[in-house]
Amino acid sequence: MIDGPRSIPTPLKMKRKYTVGPESEAPASTSELPWPSLAEELADPSMDDAAERRESTVSTALHGSRLDKALVVMAGEFSRNHLQSLIEAGHVWVDGVSQTSPSRKVLAGQRLAVELIPTQECRAFRPEAMPLSIVYEDADVIVIDKPAGLVVHPAPGNWSGTLLNGLLAHHAAAASLPRAGIVHRLDKDTSGLMVVGKTLVAVTALSRQIAARDVRRIYLAVCHGYFEHSNLRISAPIGRDPRSRVRMAVSPGAGREARTDVERLAARDDTAEGALSAVRCTLHTGRTHQIRVHLASVGHPLLADLTYGGRVTGGLTRQALHATRLGFNHPISGRPMAFEASPPEDFAAVWQLLMGAR
Repeated sequence: MIDGPRSIPTPLKMKRKYTVGPESEAPASTSELPWPSLAEELADPSMDDAAERRESTVSTALHGSRLDKALVVMAGEFSRNHLQSLIEAGHVWVDGVSQTSPSRKVLAGQRLAVELIPTQECRAFRPEAMPLSIVYEDADVIVIDKPAGLVVHPAPGNWSGTLLNGLLAHHAAAASLPRAGIVHRLDKDTSGLMVVGKTLVAVTALSRQIAARDVRRIYLAVCHGYFEHSNLRISAPIGRDPRSRVRMAVSPGAGREARTDVERLAARDDTAEGALSAVRCTLHTGRTHQIRVHLASVGHPLLADLTYGGRVTGGLTRQALHATRLGFNHPISGRPMAFEASPPEDFAAVWQLLMGAR
């Protein structure tokens, strides 16, 4: 134990971690929502950007222990990794002398001090004004045409500048909703349509529709190779690639059900980049990277999708995937709603090259 701890000001709490699951894992009712509202997150003292200084005296029980171990006892609401990073950054002192080695041994009676800087994750849920391409908005929903390059939800490597940050700045009620009302996601480099709930009732109703596979999602894609099938249904379970945690893969034994309908719209085998095909994909499930994995699994990776075997071609530097159509029933009125968004310029240039060849 560490004797005589004192904390100035109120002790920080460790921010809880939540895993954002695939679209099809949305909760069926408000009672099943597994995450707190952002209002609860923002009310957490650990969300405060101000650092807290905490001091304690090393007890005899910790005599000879590593400095980072002593800090875990002193500030157990933080992970050991984060406390090690604070030591290495010079935010920890032993008897008034700054320390940078987590493995340094401490002695009974020494005075420890630490400046508890909130983690990046703690500081991620903040409003950030940004332009949002809003296709439709009413009191209950927002339909957004997301540009390629915009991350939907804060995550390691992208703790700010996300769509969630923009939604928090766009309307105050977003802070009272789980994930600011986000009920499904698009990959960072996928462009196109998304629906966001503005009230808890709307979020729950939309989540139910996604879980029941009643939300209609159609994508345009450009893939390598001449797609020989006029129509192809790909039913292949998808799971985490055991060789790489950043990839998904078709996993017959361990994956989850996934189904994509692919329609060939145009194909050419005489382009400077080799054979290319323009296809329309209809999602029936919402697994992570589903279209990208399914097309790669049949030998047709997306253009510029380096993760799954694509090549940068035609000036396109991100995966050639655009969410072009979105349909759902209004969460309050039940009225059928349908939206369409044209591809952005980078995608459209390659798309027109193929469609003009029909």
